[in-house]
Amino acid sequence: MKTLIITTITLFSTSCMAQEGSEEKVQGDFDGNGTKEYVYTKVTDCSDECDGKCETTIYFSDRNIKPFIISPAKNGTLYNLGDLNGDGKEEIGFYPDWCTSCWHPFYVYTLGKTGWKPLVPSIPTHCNQWEADQFPIKKDPEKKGNVIITSSQWKDDDIKITNKSVKVE
Repeated sequence: MKTLIITTITLFSTSCMAQEGSEEKVQGDFDGNGTKEYVYTKVTDCSDECDGKCETTIYFSDRNIKPFIISPAKNGTLYNLGDLNGDGKEEIGFYPDWCTSCWHPFYVYTLGKTGWKPLVPSIPTHCNQWEADQFPIKKDPEKKGNVIITSSQWKDDDIKITNKSVKVE
């Protein structure tokens, strides 16, 4: 019999606060109106072996915030990343589960005028990066308007963890 453990972890640093939710809702002000709402997921058409469309829909407790779909994704972990781009709205991170590999993209979304859009391209990550506690994105404390992206790369027959500062809007 499997035991499901539900956790919420808040990670703090001088430049980043990410709230992780596993099998539960994550709270934040994702539309910048000063009121906290919850974000949660629902998976459709995905078997335990990742057969099917494997779409994960991101929903909000505030029905005025339009849900969006990440595909393929067999559920995953949501993160409140704080306001990474300085627009007054907190960004959402999503780390999808998958059946076949230790390589997973990390998605970062921001709410724009026309709906949800990626703040940065998906960030390639490997289990080694997560085990080394190297979170994929945080505000750059030295460059206003930038984030530091930490990703996993296959180089010289090994998995390397790299960092780079990137401008966001």
